[in-house]
Amino acid sequence: MCKGDDISCPHFELHYNKLKQDLNAERRGFLKGGLFAASGLATLGAGGISLVTPALAQATTSKLPAQRAYHYLPANAETVHWGYFSKSLKPRIEVNSGDIVTIESLTHHAGDDLERMVDGDEGAESVYLWTKEKKGVDRRGAGPTDPAKYKKGSGEGQGVHIMTGPVYVRDAEPGDILEVRILDCGPRPSGNPKFSGKSYGSNAAANWGFHYNDLLGGTKREVVTIYEVDVAGGKSWAEAVYNFQWVPQTDPFGVRHDTIDYPGVPVDHSLTKRNYDVLKGVRLPIRPHFGTIGLAPKEADVVDTIPPSYTGGNIDNWRIGKGATMYYPVSVDGALLSVGDPHASQGDSELCGTAIECSLTGTFQLILHKKADLAGTPLEELNYPMLETQTDWLVHGFSYANYLEELGPGAQSDIYSKSSVDRALRDAFRKMRHFLMTTKGLTEDEAISLMSIGVDFGITQVVDGNWGVHAVVKKDIFAARVA
Repeated sequence: MCKGDDISCPHFELHYNKLKQDLNAERRGFLKGGLFAASGLATLGAGGISLVTPALAQATTSKLPAQRAYHYLPANAETVHWGYFSKSLKPRIEVNSGDIVTIESLTHHAGDDLERMVDGDEGAESVYLWTKEKKGVDRRGAGPTDPAKYKKGSGEGQGVHIMTGPVYVRDAEPGDILEVRILDCGPRPSGNPKFSGKSYGSNAAANWGFHYNDLLGGTKREVVTIYEVDVAGGKSWAEAVYNFQWVPQTDPFGVRHDTIDYPGVPVDHSLTKRNYDVLKGVRLPIRPHFGTIGLAPKEADVVDTIPPSYTGGNIDNWRIGKGATMYYPVSVDGALLSVGDPHASQGDSELCGTAIECSLTGTFQLILHKKADLAGTPLEELNYPMLETQTDWLVHGFSYANYLEELGPGAQSDIYSKSSVDRALRDAFRKMRHFLMTTKGLTEDEAISLMSIGVDFGITQVVDGNWGVHAVVKKDIFAARVA
């Protein structure tokens, strides 16, 4: 169905005008929140509460086109790439700095319950199409695509996330910083009339989870729990519907999957035993966010989406949702932004291997800060993905800050055996020390003292190959400090 994005639709103009009306309502609310300057860029630099200083905002504004544009990028078999980033991918849309784009994202776990998460949804159906003859999206992962070299399927599942994009940002060059503001983020409704007004997600306690080798009794099992989310927002929580233990599944190409080892395998529920008596009376607060937003790295042509790195990717921080701003260092021309791995909720650590993997649609404003304008600003030496909220700054540390560069030719396989929380904590410490010394003018001794008593270090995730630790510092700590 056309949502204002299909010019061949006979009702395109009607649908597009409706889309613009919805955006205008959203945009008015955003303006009232004081997040835009008169020119359309934030002026939160006043008082030192934003990484974008007034001078940088002014320099960036001077380069913006006179008119802002709005773009819509649906998720379908033609607009997604499954399980990898690549600097060689053809952009799905091109935008200017300052433009706003709505991007649909699909969960790679919808195959766990096709009836609730795929059936009746034209975009999802095109992506999840898999018959004896073909797949809607064949390559799934950064692995081999030659049938003589793979066992599970094209791409080998070495990378699992369905990524919508990439988005090409005009004039973006290596050394620049791309600011990504998340203006909105909401669950994708089920396309099945039987589940109208609801959205669903899957949580897989999987073989890659931190818990897997520590189960009571020593019996290894993978358990999938399906959760329901209220699309209308009347309920601020998710509730479990049922769970089931994974049993061997044979995909439409005839490959048997004893464990959850390849993304998008359609689960045959005639083989499973559903348990509806699960987590009764438990309400899980929803935190809609994107587990994976990132730019294409320069180090390799096809890069597994699972380990995060310096250009972002699979950070899996539940704070990367509506109202948050991410800053990413640009590595290749055009930046090549992709969005995926949508979550309805997740706790720090993502311990069992997944969040509530639930399709979402987000609206973003993309702002390009040129390298020539970064001198003397907090973004001047930013070489990792950084998160800013209204109240906090967060740095993201990883076991390897840039594993593709640090581990060499075998990086994409070696990273899975070399990660540790210790290394990630050390990286987060070093990044926060640098942040406090360069942006707040602290001495090293002052920064270390402040980190011990005023900065919270948390385990972002321990399941993504390159493990993560984030460090959170409250902005109001510096409220009385003279700039």
